[in-house]
Amino acid sequence: MNPDILQALAEVLEQRKSQDAGKSYVASLYSKGLDAILKKIGEEATETVIAAKGGDRGQIVYEMADLWFHCLVLLAQQGLGPEDVLAELARRFGLSGHAEKAARCSPSSVPGSGPGA
Repeated sequence: MNPDILQALAEVLEQRKSQDAGKSYVASLYSKGLDAILKKIGEEATETVIAAKGGDRGQIVYEMADLWFHCLVLLAQQGLGPEDVLAELARRFGLSGHAEKAARCSPSSVPGSGPGA
């Protein structure tokens, strides 16, 4: 397994931005815009849920790969990459899930809110 596969995919997805939509699936998604990418993510998420309910581990992995791929397309379309998500996961690592959620929900954690805003 290539541990750098997410970065390699991100690089290819960036390259696809300048390719002909008729020759590249990813370029065609970019040309259709954000709503098409979001629709595809929704479809893949639903397929992942169905696979999980079915209990077939191979199918779960297959559908999850599709979901992750389309999420990477979204990140690239938005000028982000897997490193941004990995940095956020690293930030959260070791935090209590309850504490992390409480921090997100507190008014002072939202820029422009809380005392002095």
